[in-house]
Amino acid sequence: MINTIKSMKKQISNLLAITVLSAFAWSCNQSDPKPKGDYVQGVFAINEGNFTSNDGSISFFARENTTSDADIFSTVNSRALNGGIQGYSVFDDKGVILVDNSASGQDKVEIVDANTMESLASIGTPDIENPRDVVAVSESKVYVSCWGNTGTYPNFFISNGYVAVIDLETNKVTKRIAVSKGIENMIYDNGKLFVGRVSYSGSNYLTVINTATNEVIRELGFNASPTPIGVDANGNLWVQAGLDLAKINPTTLEIVSTMKISSDASKTAGNFAFSNDRRTLYFVLSYYDANYVTHGATYKYGINESQVNVSTPVINRVFTGLAVDPLQGLIYAAVTPSYAQAGYAIRYRTDGTLVDSIKVGIAPTGFYFR
Repeated sequence: MINTIKSMKKQISNLLAITVLSAFAWSCNQSDPKPKGDYVQGVFAINEGNFTSNDGSISFFARENTTSDADIFSTVNSRALNGGIQGYSVFDDKGVILVDNSASGQDKVEIVDANTMESLASIGTPDIENPRDVVAVSESKVYVSCWGNTGTYPNFFISNGYVAVIDLETNKVTKRIAVSKGIENMIYDNGKLFVGRVSYSGSNYLTVINTATNEVIRELGFNASPTPIGVDANGNLWVQAGLDLAKINPTTLEIVSTMKISSDASKTAGNFAFSNDRRTLYFVLSYYDANYVTHGATYKYGINESQVNVSTPVINRVFTGLAVDPLQGLIYAAVTPSYAQAGYAIRYRTDGTLVDSIKVGIAPTGFYFR
């Protein structure tokens, strides 16, 4: 009888163990689905790196963190990007990284799974040469501005540029739209792609491309190389050209108004970023001293103000990049101490008060938010 009772207890114990384990396994399968990846939501710092060292990278951190994961592409793929990182953006579940190598013929676009950072494809030369900016107009259609072949200073821009049209379904360039030299930033709005120029290009035209036909439909002239900033809450396109700030009707392509940022020709305006409500522009106004040390500050301008106020900075320092988080509304400012050490992402409230700082890669110049 005693042995029978022991046997029954052992069977019950085994049955309970099996039941608990089965319930645990079922619970894991039901409540813990396979994660999409480590990079579904957070902030990506675009680190240009030292140009001659080709050590650009992308850092990542969750918004609640104060430390970042360094060079996430290299960590996931066990190889470096091998170049300066000019841009990163995500469309649907694919990410596009622009890689500009200091050696001729080594430039590329790296296409990754945006959720895991796993490499899916690379597009190199001759399709991609000196990539500068990336913009998507649909889940499958991406535009990349390219300088093309370049020379040495002072004859740097020895050829015209082009905009490469990439099909993200095939991961191939379907067309190269020829434009004039030194193209840089791009803004898309309602069927039109506005393509600007880098400040030292010597080209003062804003190119307008019809994205339905992939043809250039207009070249708008300015007194200096233009940089399209974005479309405001009223539907106007803002363009910076030297120390001028222009407001353009993107439908008629007429310049609505132009105002002076500063009358001091020794200063340079740059790193413009819209606030979340697209009613305020943040920007850096800077200059070099005799020892080539950068000085200046960061200002803001309301789109309905009659003039730009550069007497009272919102943040009393300069940055190598600015962006505003669309989720939290914080200002993200990039700091580059040197081209041989890690930089920082510094977070500010919109009134300029400091939140915190996060160490990222070498020479951060921008941010992408998910």
